[in-house]
Amino acid sequence: MPTTREAGAIDQDIDRRIAQRLVQLRADRSWSLDELAGHTGISRPTLSRIERSELSPTAAMLGALCSAYGWTLSRLMADAEARPPQLVRAAEQAEWTDPESHYRRRIVSPPSPDLRGELVEVHVPAGATVSFEAAPIQGLEHHLWMIEGTMRIDVDDATFDLRAQDCLRYVLTGPSRFRNTGKRAARYLVAMVRP
Repeated sequence: MPTTREAGAIDQDIDRRIAQRLVQLRADRSWSLDELAGHTGISRPTLSRIERSELSPTAAMLGALCSAYGWTLSRLMADAEARPPQLVRAAEQAEWTDPESHYRRRIVSPPSPDLRGELVEVHVPAGATVSFEAAPIQGLEHHLWMIEGTMRIDVDDATFDLRAQDCLRYVLTGPSRFRNTGKRAARYLVAMVRP
């Protein structure tokens, strides 16, 4: 059981990590402290002290901040937990195959509350097409690197033909379609970064 001094240090560390996360959430939205004050009803000076980790926010304050950012309090707390680097073994990487197109995706680096990125490996059989009607998250950043084969990719209103070693970078805001235009299976990696 931690001593009173150790418990105090742990609480300060959690407050510091919450403060850092709150700063990042505000920066992600390009909000000023005044804009955040307008969204939360918390004064600008109080928000400034919270973000500098000079003031431990109350549950009501955290609730107002989470509402403004569209987060749950549990997600904010989980995001603030200290986590060591995590190794994801090949055997632990989930794989799924679409029963219709036989498109296969392996989650190389799965989502994590303390990380904004994911890494997915995709295999698309020759002649297969996979379409998505909308972005799962508006503003989701993709870096798609072709490993082998060829693909025609439609993102919003643009079409791109990719060959091995090409990289397509985009922010997903609408529909997308992935077509293997070759005579062999295609394989690519997608690094996804949440906004």
